[in-house]
Amino acid sequence: MKILLIHAAFPVTYWGFQHALALIGKRASLPPLGLVTMAAHLPPEWPVRLIDLNVAPLRDADLAWADAVLVGGMRIQAPSMHEVMARAKASGKRVIVGGPAATTSPEEFADAEVVFCGEVEGREEELREAIQHGHSRVVLPGARPPLGQSRVPRFDLLDRNAYTSMAVQYSRGCPFRCEFCDIIEIFGRVPRVKPTALLLAELDALHELGWRGTVFFVDDNFIGNRRQVATFLPELQAWQAARGWPLEFYTEASIDLALEPELVAGMVQAGFRSVFLGIETASTEALLAAQKTQNLRIAPQEAVKILARAGLEVMAGFIVGFDTDDEKALDMQRQFLEAAPIPLAMVGLLTALPGTALWRRLQTEGRLRARGIGENFTRPNFVPRMDEARLLDGYARLLTWLYAPERYFARCRAHLALTPILRQRVRKGGVKTGLLALWRLGILGPRRREFWSLLAAAVRRSPSLASWAVEKALQGEHLVRYTAEHLVPRMREAVAEVRAEARST
Repeated sequence: MKILLIHAAFPVTYWGFQHALALIGKRASLPPLGLVTMAAHLPPEWPVRLIDLNVAPLRDADLAWADAVLVGGMRIQAPSMHEVMARAKASGKRVIVGGPAATTSPEEFADAEVVFCGEVEGREEELREAIQHGHSRVVLPGARPPLGQSRVPRFDLLDRNAYTSMAVQYSRGCPFRCEFCDIIEIFGRVPRVKPTALLLAELDALHELGWRGTVFFVDDNFIGNRRQVATFLPELQAWQAARGWPLEFYTEASIDLALEPELVAGMVQAGFRSVFLGIETASTEALLAAQKTQNLRIAPQEAVKILARAGLEVMAGFIVGFDTDDEKALDMQRQFLEAAPIPLAMVGLLTALPGTALWRRLQTEGRLRARGIGENFTRPNFVPRMDEARLLDGYARLLTWLYAPERYFARCRAHLALTPILRQRVRKGGVKTGLLALWRLGILGPRRREFWSLLAAAVRRSPSLASWAVEKALQGEHLVRYTAEHLVPRMREAVAEVRAEARST
């Protein structure tokens, strides 16, 4: 069987960094780790090709080559997934769909012959059967497997030069019970970790393929199993030291990481340089209602400062639209962010994801809306408690304020004032990237003054921080442009839509 793996396209989003990537000749931030992991579980005698639609187009010749087409993606990629499936079926190919979107909403993918739900480890025969003989059926998730059954991903299938980072996964699952989170529904509340030898074998594979630079640990909560992480980090540090520190890491964790100084120190010593926190809101009432009580163990302002001073740049997610939210809650978000040393502060509308406790509650309350999967979430997919027009208008104003250039660069400087001077190395391609950024942002860019101001502040702190400043300026170019050119105009349209609906009733 000749297998064509297709990673669906993302629309322009905050996390896509498309405007920044275009400036430095890259096509995507991260590779499709799920697909290259699954590829390692296919029969070794089957020829496999990978098309990442965020990197290259799908050609008719690619479809003509294949016997079966396997499509994967998240909810926001669903429109692209359906387009791919239509093309594949028109070419007479068997279509199998999987990944997060198919796992949580298999009913949305009736256009596939097989919907393969859940994790692949330990289900190789089931997957082979689905590919060879599947006929209009849903393959339900199996038991959550021990991650020792996983295999080294097929990184060789990737056009690695097209990405800014590579990715690995150490653990799945999270011990907490946040109402809006689908991770605990997909992967469970008992975090499972890979054997250290297996994870290091994955890093060996990347190293042998010539990768030098950043690697994202895609774990939704890297410290979910703290005892195991504590034993893993010294091994990771030793791996790095033996190879001359070729990689820098970033990951996601719960905010109470700041209460674990030994883990924080171990992460920094192993080469972690940034971490994403789900801060969500400064409202105690909203956190309690959402069952995100772990965020009440430490004040978010203090957590961010502890991590920044230790050497971990904090990226953070925030949410508006909780049932307890009103205009004061939006003001509270703004007040917190005004002084926060968080350059990448992502604020999103609350969304009820299928299968979550939030979804089930809103379904019981009759508040879910029949809105399509994979949309750009410019309106809640449920009836909010707060007046919807005020919510959306307040959200648009918050984003406009948050990603005004002067405020973004001020948050960068606030982080710069806290961060210690750590090991910094020029990575493969780093000089070229830096020169492109200097030309396109520092000479031709519309935010030249902010660029040079941040670069000068970084160099005064330490010349080794110049590359960090260039990276933040590149990211900022995308964040500023995406907010002004894409998201805020769509939010204004959504406000007008809500008000028109109100007038017609």
